[in-house]
Amino acid sequence: MANRIILNETSYFGPGAIKEIIPEVQGRGCKKVMVVTDKDLIKFKVATKVTELLEGAGIAFDIYDDVKANPTIENVQNGVAFCKEHGADIIVAIGGGSAIDTSKAIAIIMTNPEFADVRSLEGASPTKHKAMPIIAVSTTSGTAAEVTINYVITDVEKHRKFVCADPHDIPVVAIVDSEMCASMPPKLCASTGMDALVHAIEGYITKGAWELTDMMHLKAIEIISRSLRDSVKGDKTGRENMALGQYIAGMGFSNVGLGIDHSMAHPLSAVYDIPHGTACAILLAPVLKFNAPATGERYREVARAMGVEGVDAMSQEEYRQAAIDAVAKLSADVGIPTKLSELGVQEKDIDFLAESALADACTPGNPRDVTKDEIAEIYRSIL
Repeated sequence: MANRIILNETSYFGPGAIKEIIPEVQGRGCKKVMVVTDKDLIKFKVATKVTELLEGAGIAFDIYDDVKANPTIENVQNGVAFCKEHGADIIVAIGGGSAIDTSKAIAIIMTNPEFADVRSLEGASPTKHKAMPIIAVSTTSGTAAEVTINYVITDVEKHRKFVCADPHDIPVVAIVDSEMCASMPPKLCASTGMDALVHAIEGYITKGAWELTDMMHLKAIEIISRSLRDSVKGDKTGRENMALGQYIAGMGFSNVGLGIDHSMAHPLSAVYDIPHGTACAILLAPVLKFNAPATGERYREVARAMGVEGVDAMSQEEYRQAAIDAVAKLSADVGIPTKLSELGVQEKDIDFLAESALADACTPGNPRDVTKDEIAEIYRSIL
């Protein structure tokens, strides 16, 4: 079977990279921008860094800020209506995964109106046309949504999240500007940063992993492991490194998929509105423990990338445990909770959570085949 790699067309990195939005919009002949963001990024004048550039260049735009932390079907539907009403021909998405995921769904439906029922986009979406152009500006250094073919939408009515994977939705331009992450509060920095680590580790051990993506994932693990603590403290260099590390992880996992850490995190966010990164982070160590028997020598390289010394002298059992311990230590150091009950999760919901996780689009990529009962036991182990 052939291995496929899909990346976005153009990316800009570094402080001040948002200035490249103007020539990209103008060079594409676009006349009206739909800015997709959330109210907090407007309130705290993060998104305004971009809108001021648009104003200065005389580019017309309208702001759609009806985006929730776990974006919903309704957010997407309202966004499609907004886009049509205002006659936008390009989207500038400003935010983390929420704003960019919402933008992907809007942009896909705008060019593939037969998928107006947002639920019909679940899984490997069989769309025929490229989405309307998206310029994605990351503000969280975690989701890598600016470079992936994936997006996740919450179905409030059914208390579930669903994953959509579509090469047609990938942003044409990614802006990775660390200055856009400078005001990110420590808690959000920790949550999204751990999400990036989960992307890198799950991408490295997934069934679809191969040499090219291994290179991306191991480098991402290395950068994130040495940078996240400083980034959470507000260190400028740490945040610059995290902006790059999460992007590299995104290039990898977008092409090979993830595993049950994400499968199990999705229903936690759908049912309890837990931030996605926090849900992924709290699950990482127990999921790694479960998956260990199906990972060969890969945990040795995870441990090495995380800075563990002497891994070549360790037994398989030792380096597997060293990798899990390194993950748990980093998670604790940046303030991630260790128990699901701290986040409001209740025993009575575990059966539903496990059923939802088993049906999630990420589950088939897990390195070890899993049952509903095994997923439930992982949840209970950290309840």
